Amino acid sequence: MTFLPIASFFFALFKKEGTIPAKKSDKIYTREKTIMSDRQRLKQILLEKSYRKGTFTLTSGKTSDFYIDGKQTILSAEGAYLCGKLILELIAGENKEIKAVGGMTLGADPIVTAVSIASFLEKTPIPAFIVRKEAKGHGTGNYIEGLGNMEEGCSVALVEDVVTTGGTLLQVIERVEDAGFKVGLVVTIVERQEGGAEVLEKAGYPLKSLFTREELLQE
Repeated sequence: MTFLPIASFFFALFKKEGTIPAKKSDKIYTREKTIMSDRQRLKQILLEKSYRKGTFTLTSGKTSDFYIDGKQTILSAEGAYLCGKLILELIAGENKEIKAVGGMTLGADPIVTAVSIASFLEKTPIPAFIVRKEAKGHGTGNYIEGLGNMEEGCSVALVEDVVTTGGTLLQVIERVEDAGFKVGLVVTIVERQEGGAEVLEKAGYPLKSLFTREELLQE
């Protein structure tokens, strides 16, 4: 009858000393998950789902030995949540009030949706809008979808998944400003460090990024 208490004592002792591996449900596992920041976790997802090595032709026409397919991350549930949350934090840190978030279809579509949902959950709702590549061929004929949710002439944030030359964002900026809105913030998930940030800066639109290529690949 005395063996059971003794066995229980040694089991508890070994577990305390780390001899018996902790299960995933143990506090050690939970603590490790908590320590990882949102940004660190997003970096991990980007490297797992979006970063590829090889030979690729980019939208700009350039050839590259790596490719970042941001859609694979932003279209995952956790990736969308983290991108939305982190971009919203950048928006909240601006001096000017941002009243809408948008970008060029197709790459920006899931990003603007994620940011808008994140803003609602934070009780600071920001509507999303989408900029078409070609003007709508029927109905209103607009380049911009979502105008009905936007304040006339308001400041907006423009987003993109990956920036290489900055050409897509410059096109979006032109269309948004032609519609009477002000561009208050330009954000990308990954900046490839291939001249895009400099082009945008020269045009008067400093680019903010969640990660530069260097930061993404840094150990």
